[in-house]
Amino acid sequence: MDIAYFTKTLEGLSLERAAEITADLGFDCVDLLIREVHAVSPGKPEEIVKAVKLFAAVGLRTPMATIDSTRPDDAVSRLLGCCGEAGIGQIRLGFWRYDPSRRWKLQVDEARRDLDGFERLAGRFGVKLTIQLHGGTLHSSGALALQLLTGRDPAKIGAYPDPANQIVREGSEDWRLSLDLLDPWFCCMGVKNGGWFPGAYGADGQRAWHSDWYGLDEGMVPWNEIVSHLVATGFAGVLSVHSQYRVPREQALDKARADLAHLRRLVAAAKKQNHA
Repeated sequence: MDIAYFTKTLEGLSLERAAEITADLGFDCVDLLIREVHAVSPGKPEEIVKAVKLFAAVGLRTPMATIDSTRPDDAVSRLLGCCGEAGIGQIRLGFWRYDPSRRWKLQVDEARRDLDGFERLAGRFGVKLTIQLHGGTLHSSGALALQLLTGRDPAKIGAYPDPANQIVREGSEDWRLSLDLLDPWFCCMGVKNGGWFPGAYGADGQRAWHSDWYGLDEGMVPWNEIVSHLVATGFAGVLSVHSQYRVPREQALDKARADLAHLRRLVAAAKKQNHA
């Protein structure tokens, strides 16, 4: 398994500084976020090759990138072409948001047409494009994502489960069910943890509940069980470690370092158990 650092935390920093910080955290590779005000902007796709070279110079591979596109147009074609040229094998697409004012089936049909185009682009550029399970979307759970993935070539379109997103949003389902449903397409996973805590009672007597992100060893996602399953089943994809903490950057980086150490302990323990 590749354990990659998702570079969202490094917003506003130069490529050189982003590479230096990621290497210092102890990661082996990166999930490069391509977004405005981040190290690489979608308006400058030629920077992707430069970014991969800079990360390589400090010993980091770039097996994966993240973009926000949901339309297979000329702009995203240029992005994917540059990712392919840079040797980035997997690219996460954007989110097909659910609009409750419109019929679900109509929205799914539209998203499937978009994905038809993305599947063709994946074949053209030799990359795999992934759909992340995320709240507020047509693909917040494995069962919903299956509506978009059915019939697609797993070599071109992949599934990106994210158990913590599913815990704190509306896509919650047993993680085993998610992975079972998505098995042919499962190629990467978002790694973070979260949970719920009680708030105050409202004027109507109903208590409010709130969600937040927690350390990998603290939240509601049973990463010890999930990692054990991944090792036992020979998963060889990307684990993208997210640092979503709502704290100053240096504090978030400390937490990311602790999360990486914990994740590696879980992997080592699972491998030892698997070979016992």
